[in-house]
Formats: sequence, C-alpha cells, structure tokens
Amino acid sequence: MQNYQKVVSKIQGINVRDGGGVELVRVLGRHTSELFDPILMLDSFDSKNAQDYIAGFPMHPHRGIETISYVMKGSMEHRDSLGHSDVIGDGELQWMCAGSGILHEERLQEVEHLLGVQLWLNLPKKSKMTTPSYHSIKDVKEIKFDGGYLRLLAGSYEGHEGFKGAYLPLDYYDICLETKASFELLTKRDYSAMAFMMVGDGVIAGEYVAQKSAIKLSGGDLLHLSNQSEESIHILYIASRALREPIAWGGPIVMNDDVELERAFDELHNGSFLKENMKY
Repeated sequence: MQNYQKVVSKIQGINVRDGGGVELVRVLGRHTSELFDPILMLDSFDSKNAQDYIAGFPMHPHRGIETISYVMKGSMEHRDSLGHSDVIGDGELQWMCAGSGILHEERLQEVEHLLGVQLWLNLPKKSKMTTPSYHSIKDVKEIKFDGGYLRLLAGSYEGHEGFKGAYLPLDYYDICLETKASFELLTKRDYSAMAFMMVGDGVIAGEYVAQKSAIKLSGGDLLHLSNQSEESIHILYIASRALREPIAWGGPIVMNDDVELERAFDELHNGSFLKENMKY
C-alpha cells in the first residue's frame, strides 16, 4: 500500500549577510539540523542587483561536510586548495567534499539574475576525515511530464541516473510546474525528505508553501505537488538517509564532538589543518 508524504514542519527563510557581504536567504541552519538530518544548511541566492553578491565568499576552510551548489541562473567560480578551478553556469552544480579539510573560495559573477542554492550535507562520522574532492555537474538530465519537468540534479529517479556522492545517497530534484499543473512524485519511503519552494508559491502535500520556505516531510511513497498560480514555479526536492549522529558545529566545520571541533581549530591556527598538499 502506497502512502502519501505529509508536512511535518515548515521553515521560512530569513535575510542574512555572509562571506564577503553577500545578501542571501538562510533557510536551514543550526536550529534545524536535527529535524532535517543530514541536511545541515540551505542558503538561497536570488538577486538582480550585483551589489548584493559580487563580494562573493573569500578563501575559507571546511571540514566534515559536503557543499553542493546549484546555479539555476547565473555564474559561480570555484577555486580550492587542491588546485581545482572551475566555473558553473545556468543549470549546473558543483559538489565539494571537504572531508579532512579544504580551503576554497566562490566568486559570484555579475549577471542579469543570480538564482541558486547551496546545501551543506553532513558526512557520516566514519567519513569525516576522508580525502577532499571536487566535482562539477554540467550534464543534468531533464525528465518531462505533463505540465512540467524534473531536472535530476543528483541521485536517481524512475530508472534515470544522475551524479552520486560517495558517502551518502542523495536524491536532489528541481521540479518545474507550469501554471495550474500538478504532479505526483514517486519517493523512497525510508529517506529523510524535504522540499524547498525556490521560485513562486505552491501546494506541497496539501499545504500552501510560500517562496523561500522549506518543509520537512514524513516518510512515504508519493508526494503531491501543485501550482495554483499564473506563473511557473520551481520546487526543490531533497532526500537522503538520516545519520542520527551527534553534531558539533563551529562556523565552517562540523564534527561529532567538541574535542574533534577544538582539534580542527587548533590545526587551523598551527598550520596543520590541510592533510593534502596545497596546489593554489
């Protein structure tokens, strides 16, 4: 018997500044990390004014997480301590595993409209100190249905395969619904699932959800989505396996206890943070 997913909780994003002074909407963070496990953070970028974001995110460290950036519109340049240098544009993603430690910077280039999100995906305790890596995802499958399409940003959907991370499964979809359209999304019952209203307002699991809001979903096999507006909308669906592990979070570093966290910051100060050779 198939069960429909239901809304467990709803979170409205708030305006903040981060990095070099980038204006963004912070939707998920420390206060939601247990409920939305393993998604630690979700930031949304949506601006037609370059002064909101042109300062970008200067070189900074990460350990213990994976960062996944999706640029629906615009351009983001990445550079890191492993020597990677890359630019992603409209409809593309970058997936960085910080693992044992990495330094990176993100530059947001001036465009007509910057629109995108960044997720922080927690790493399992056993993988916190894994070797860092970087991947760009530029070939994204688009699956059409009556009234819209699903972009397979990562994971799998109905026999279609996208990019897969090495440490946690992640189904990550950008679902576009045209005006007055509806869609029933097939989902994995045992996954920890959420949705984010990226563009426009919509109805998810029978509840109205405003733009820039995230919802935590119950387990189930089906998720009903609908668009009652006169414009197309975009809903991000994100699902993985909950870790149910303790979290010790300090700025850009997320470990499992305070001892590990203090060690990470000590290593930052004494120059032993990076376990791989710097190449920038």
